[in-house]
Parts: sequence; C-alpha cells; structure tokens
Amino acid sequence: MERIALISDVHGNLTALEAVLADISGRGIERVFNLGDYVGKGPRGQAVVDRCREVCEVNILGNWDDFLPRPERADDSEGVKWWRNELRKDQLAWLRALPFCHDFLLSGRQVRLFHASAQSVHHRIVFDHDEAQYGSFFENTEATGDGPVPVIVGYADIHDPFCEEDRGRILFNTGSVGNSLGDPTPGYVILEGVVGSPEPAPFSIQFVRVPYDAHAELAVAHELGMPELDGYEAEIIRGIYRTTFYAGRASRYHRS
Repeated sequence: MERIALISDVHGNLTALEAVLADISGRGIERVFNLGDYVGKGPRGQAVVDRCREVCEVNILGNWDDFLPRPERADDSEGVKWWRNELRKDQLAWLRALPFCHDFLLSGRQVRLFHASAQSVHHRIVFDHDEAQYGSFFENTEATGDGPVPVIVGYADIHDPFCEEDRGRILFNTGSVGNSLGDPTPGYVILEGVVGSPEPAPFSIQFVRVPYDAHAELAVAHELGMPELDGYEAEIIRGIYRTTFYAGRASRYHRS
C-alpha cells in the first residue's frame, strides 16, 4: 500500500501551501500530485510555483494557469495584470506547458486526475450536477486523449470537496489548499492503494483539513500592494467567494 497526497488550487497562498505540505510530510507521505491553479487571487504565485515544481511529482494545468500567462488579453482586470507581472517569464511558460490530465492504476482501478472537467480546464461542473454531467467525467475526450476509461476521477476547480459513487464509478473533488470556500480551512486528499497494480486490492480516499494563519497571508498581500484585497479577505478569512462578495449573487463554485 502506498499513499499519494493530492493538492490543488493553491492560488498564490504560500502560507496555506506550507501548512499542507508540513502535514503531508508529517504523515510520511512522499508523493504529491497537484491538480492545478497555482497562481492568481493570492500574493505569492512566484514562490508557490517554485515550491510546487520542487515538491510535486505530478503537476497538472488549471484554468488560471492557462489564461493568466496570456498578455494579449485586453480585458484583464488590475488584479490579473498584477498576478501575471508577479511571475517570472520561465514560470509563465512552465504553467502553459503543463499536461491536461494524469492517468494511473490504483489497486486494479483506472484513475484519472484533471482540473475542471474532461472537456476543458475552463468547463466548470459544480458539486450539484446531473447524471449526464456525472457520466461526462469518465469519458475520453480530445483533451484527455485515448486510453483506458477511468473508473475513479479526481478533479479540483470548484474549491468544494466531495466524494460520490455510482455503479462502480467514483468521482471526488480535492477541495482547495489556498482558497477554500465555505469552510476556509485548507483541504487536500490522500489516495491509498497499490499504485500501478492491475490486480484488485484495497484502496481508500481520505479528506484532510489543515488549519493555518490566514491573517498572516493577508498581511503579506497588504504589504505587497496586491489589488482586490477586500475580495481576497472575504475568501480566505470568511470562505465567501469574491463574486458573491462583490456582486451579492450566488457563487458559481460552491454551495450557497
């Protein structure tokens, strides 16, 4: 039996990342897979990218990692421009070159990991989905490529951890390390099983929450002059999605 830690959506929050990595290390887990969205929203994308390149065995493309490196976007907000300029050129290139998904065997079951959906990093499916949306997670697409169809799928993007099983297929969401909504405590997932084995064997999916000093990370954002500070505070202190905070409408990401 082997354990793999799955993290995602760090969003430039280095304090939360270090707290989660310390918890992972304290459990003796040596393999870390990252499901994307290293940057944006938080003040230290550059440090987060460097840290994840150092410690994560697998790194996957997120929606922020795809659109943030695009300087040709004329409609970018002040915040997006700030988060882009905070990164080095080599980091922007690294983010854009990340793979869409990662497939492997675990205890005789085919596992697939990606950021948002099997269609695109920009195609969002929330926790309250219908049967057709559920089934779409387990399909091969142009984005995923051909290969064995998964029976376990893990994704990120919505910052809302859950696990659902239907007719032998399991779908789970890792939650978010640096921008957890609802409960602002960082979360990640531990997969345990026989990695790479085609033979059936026990496996498990564990959800973990790790407290950290969110006010310290917010203070760093203040010191660096990061834009959209009130929205960031709403997210990392109170767990309120910034669109809800700014516009007073229902979140597209998570439970009301």
